[in-house]
Amino acid sequence: MSTRINKFLSEAGYCSRRAADKLIAAGKVTINGDVPEMGTKVEDGDEVRVEGKLVGNSEEELVYLVFNKPVGVVCTTDTKREKDNIIDFIGYPTRIFPIGRLDKPSEGLIFLTNDGDIVNKILRSKNNHDKEYIVRVNRPIKGNFIRDMGKGVPILDTITNPCFVEQTGDREFRIILTQGLNRQIRRMCEYLGYEVRRLQRVRIMNMHLDIPEGTWRDFTKEELAELKRLLADSTKHAG
Repeated sequence: MSTRINKFLSEAGYCSRRAADKLIAAGKVTINGDVPEMGTKVEDGDEVRVEGKLVGNSEEELVYLVFNKPVGVVCTTDTKREKDNIIDFIGYPTRIFPIGRLDKPSEGLIFLTNDGDIVNKILRSKNNHDKEYIVRVNRPIKGNFIRDMGKGVPILDTITNPCFVEQTGDREFRIILTQGLNRQIRRMCEYLGYEVRRLQRVRIMNMHLDIPEGTWRDFTKEELAELKRLLADSTKHAG
């Protein structure tokens, strides 16, 4: 699969496409040792470097982290505009970026990596990767709330996909999504007359939340192998 060099650098989490264009124009980017022209495409297996530093596709330099995000941390790499950003909170020594989002008032499991290939495969909603949440609402759960959440709720000019929902307490339920609509669970609850008071993601695919709030760890070799196995049939691009 070929990708334009500016898009490759963006997807690898190195910089924005606009910043990539400036680096390319300045001759600071190489593909397999050669300085590319604007618009040159990167093929699978190509070695891309910026100012001599390898970017994105070297297995031994790839980073895969599990993080238990606290409430108040923002899932952005914009460290200049957002003081509570996830990158500064973790303080990892090399460039990484979050896979997907948990909004500021939400908490729980999120991955960070510098592997753009895995990012694309996980984020494609049609790949149907499970994400499990524990949700607490503002009043006792009654009536058809659980059934209606599972059937699908009209939000954002669409109807959410059917999903697994199970009540786990007077004001608490567990939900497993394969979609990733903006603030999906909060919007679904709001439509049905409830307000989310706590939203915690406890699982992404094969990875369960197993570390204290505000801490992170590397994937184990076994976890990474299983994740890659689950992603083996996933597509990186729409179509």
